[in-house]
Amino acid sequence: MTEEGKAILVTGYKAHELGIYSADHQGISVIRYVLKKSMREFADQGAQWFVISGQTGVELWAGRVCIELRDEEKLNVHLAVLVPFLNQEEHYKEWQQELYTDVLGQADYTGAISNRPYENPAQLRLKNDFLVAKTEAMLIVYDEEAPGTPKYYLAAAKRKKRNHDYPIQIINRYDLDFAAEDLQQQNPNYWTQ
Repeated sequence: MTEEGKAILVTGYKAHELGIYSADHQGISVIRYVLKKSMREFADQGAQWFVISGQTGVELWAGRVCIELRDEEKLNVHLAVLVPFLNQEEHYKEWQQELYTDVLGQADYTGAISNRPYENPAQLRLKNDFLVAKTEAMLIVYDEEAPGTPKYYLAAAKRKKRNHDYPIQIINRYDLDFAAEDLQQQNPNYWTQ
């Protein structure tokens, strides 16, 4: 993938870690808004691939954003979904399975890191290390004060960063707060209230 341009790993919290339990939660639009802005900036700097593992939450929303950048904004970007193991989505809620199927169906490349169903946590560590190794930078929605599963991806990225140029762009809760305010101010009614 990297022969054609930089590949950026996009990850962050799973939906339930953010308290998001439905497809119409208002927080999703804020996260997508800030992801789109950051991903567009990466594309402007030469990134051509965005890579996710297809986990619920930030990754699937980022996948959807990449598809929009490619199809609606006509940016030269591609989406790769490398799932950690087979049948990853079988325990997802219905609304998450629909998004998963949609994103994988429109991805430019899909594959499985382990061609077996889930067996043990080693497959998740392998996924983190593999995806960090195959990318040139990371975009992560994460807040050090609210640790969750993204900390494992971040640890793998920091290990790589010790010996390689591997930029890590963190979107934290303050970035999300600013994005929420920006979105509110874009509403024409905001200024008349």
